[in-house]
Amino acid sequence: MARIAFILLTHKDPQRVIDQARRLTASGDFVAIHFDRNAPAEDYRRIRDALADSPGVTFAARRMKCGWGDWSLVAATLETLRAAARDFPQATHFYLLSGDCMPIKSAEYARSFLDGEDCDYIESVDFFDGNWIKTGIRDERLIYRHWFNERRNKTLFYASIDLQKRLGLNRRLPEGLQIMIGSQWWCLRRQTVEAVLDLIAGWPQMVRFFRTTWIPDETFFQTLVAHVVPRARIRSRSLTFLMFTDYGMPVTFYNDHYDLLLRQDFLFARKISGEALDLRQRLGQLWQAEDQAFPISAEGPRLFGFLTGRGRIGRRFAPRFWETDGSLGRSRVVHLIVAKKWHIAKRLTRRIRTLTEIPAVDYVFNETEAGLPDMGGVASSLAKRERHRRALLKLMFERFEFDRLVLCLDPAALSLIRDFAADRAEARILFIDSRFDDDYLRGHMRRMGLASDSTPPEMYRRLLPVVRGDLEDEAERLRDMEFEHFETMAGHLPADLNAGAIARFLDVPAAIAQDLAATPKLFAD
Repeated sequence: MARIAFILLTHKDPQRVIDQARRLTASGDFVAIHFDRNAPAEDYRRIRDALADSPGVTFAARRMKCGWGDWSLVAATLETLRAAARDFPQATHFYLLSGDCMPIKSAEYARSFLDGEDCDYIESVDFFDGNWIKTGIRDERLIYRHWFNERRNKTLFYASIDLQKRLGLNRRLPEGLQIMIGSQWWCLRRQTVEAVLDLIAGWPQMVRFFRTTWIPDETFFQTLVAHVVPRARIRSRSLTFLMFTDYGMPVTFYNDHYDLLLRQDFLFARKISGEALDLRQRLGQLWQAEDQAFPISAEGPRLFGFLTGRGRIGRRFAPRFWETDGSLGRSRVVHLIVAKKWHIAKRLTRRIRTLTEIPAVDYVFNETEAGLPDMGGVASSLAKRERHRRALLKLMFERFEFDRLVLCLDPAALSLIRDFAADRAEARILFIDSRFDDDYLRGHMRRMGLASDSTPPEMYRRLLPVVRGDLEDEAERLRDMEFEHFETMAGHLPADLNAGAIARFLDVPAAIAQDLAATPKLFAD
């Protein structure tokens, strides 16, 4: 059975460290602690005194003054890892944690999970080809030597890089070592830890290289584990759930995140707010739970992105530079059916194809199969279609050999709607106004990935008004744009009003518009 030695890196709040160590060892596991030497000495003494009688707790032999981005974090981890490997021979796995981490599964579940597969869990992708670094310097992390910390002395940090660059002081990477990168939070088997420590002891030049790289906690263990362990035995992922905001800052979890955290496919989560006392208490009790099931839905990142994105209206709809030139042509008409309930819009386009000669396609920017003719490479992916939206429509006009075209758009696609309305071609909009009952909204949440079959009723209850309000807001923003040619139809409106809207939208005779409005089960869900 798996027994875990937790490598606990901490720098503040001694009582929280004490509580965390007692909680984790109460299940029969172990804890090795490093407490930052930048912290007050009396805080460290308090931790040592409180845990002196705990046989499952040990401490790093040396304490480091840790700084974000530099070697000290790796050095602190190594000191603590060596202590754990020495003092806890029964440990089968070594799990790196911070003081802001809390369990989101039980110890029973964690052991069963680790027993299920003989492998290491560490995110490890190729440094140069993996596209893992999104912002900041990249190759410069490795090829130049870093003696200064960017956060403590930004001027010297960048001056040092510029000087090395001007003098051509690029250095070679350690021969025979493929540099890997990934999250610093890992869980490794004992044999892997022992192999890494042996490699470090026998290869001092490699250690000297990493000592002067930038942010080595994202490359050191990731590289060494991949060097000593076959790829088939590495799962390139962390078992600690964390997310980042649009600004690159870690998301902090609070009391109302308990249900969301438990449904993620991870064993621990960070960062848990120090003020979230109820969440901390519940997660602390969870570690001791027995026979508890954990339905996994893993919708956390998508749900967080949805909820935070709602507060950024207007920022995502800026025109793309490659769309600012070109036109569909003054003589052409684009008929846009805008509907959140896609099945209604597609019933109408199917009927339009039957009763008129106007070409009509479906949600070409949302669905691969949308009634498109052969368009070549420009239609090979949804991303390419949206990126080359006007080129796509021009080709569609040419393929259909017609100067009018009907297509469907979701109300959320305001950038597309605004772009087509601004073209020299005439754009007409038919908005299908829909009512959304709770059953539809639940299905909508599942389709968006905000919920799953295992999502508890309480989460649905809390999300329903949020999602309903979001859909209503989409419709209001569409109306507020005050397009010149804008019609509305709805299932609750009289048939003659819907027929009139269709007649003006498509410029078809009244009889055909009435037949279209009377499409069987048009508004049925």
